[in-house]
Amino acid sequence: MKNYFLLLALGTILLLNGCKKKNAAPDFHYEYFALEEGRYVIYDVMNVVHDDGATIKHDTTYSQLKTVWKGEYIDNQGRTAREFWRYTRDSTAGVWVLKDVWTGIIDGIRAELIEENERVIKLIFAPTLQKLWNANAYNQQSELECFYRDIQSDTTINNINFDPTVTVEIKTQNSLIDSVHFYEVYAENIGLIYKHKRDVHFQYDTLAQTWFLDQGTELYYEYISSGIE
Repeated sequence: MKNYFLLLALGTILLLNGCKKKNAAPDFHYEYFALEEGRYVIYDVMNVVHDDGATIKHDTTYSQLKTVWKGEYIDNQGRTAREFWRYTRDSTAGVWVLKDVWTGIIDGIRAELIEENERVIKLIFAPTLQKLWNANAYNQQSELECFYRDIQSDTTINNINFDPTVTVEIKTQNSLIDSVHFYEVYAENIGLIYKHKRDVHFQYDTLAQTWFLDQGTELYYEYISSGIE
């Protein structure tokens, strides 16, 4: 009889544990967008403008960017969004100057950022290799197909290791005359840690019988530091 009650009690515990697991809320990993008031990230930024007809054919500038999530507000769709302030400076010794104010929101499974009045879908939750989405679904720009190239991996930037991270492949186009590659890397509880945006075009020099870089742009963000202020 004692064994019977012992087995009954054990079965009840297992049943309750099973119910708890079934009723557990799914983890969407919203922390990759790190939408927390006061959360800031500082980046080194390199911007390159290629123009074979210009005096400076490959004009490279360096600066730093600081992004900060600020207070909440209600957007024009009645949703609770958060301001996203962006500051720039020319060097580490410079003074931060407010460049612009964007806004961000997590709406269901979408992380959206309003960039220069353009609503862009940055991430889809929960991240899986099967996710596919149009970043420009809610603006007037051309379709921009995105997918997760890598999830739950580790990434090292400036000798700093981040684990886990996800990589969003945004656009790739390679041919004899075009080389286009956009992607972004996000880390848990930080947000964006790396941005790669290269869009360059080539021409063929019939006299030299070789290809040369004619026009284009390159933009790179590299994580420096982050925290709460």
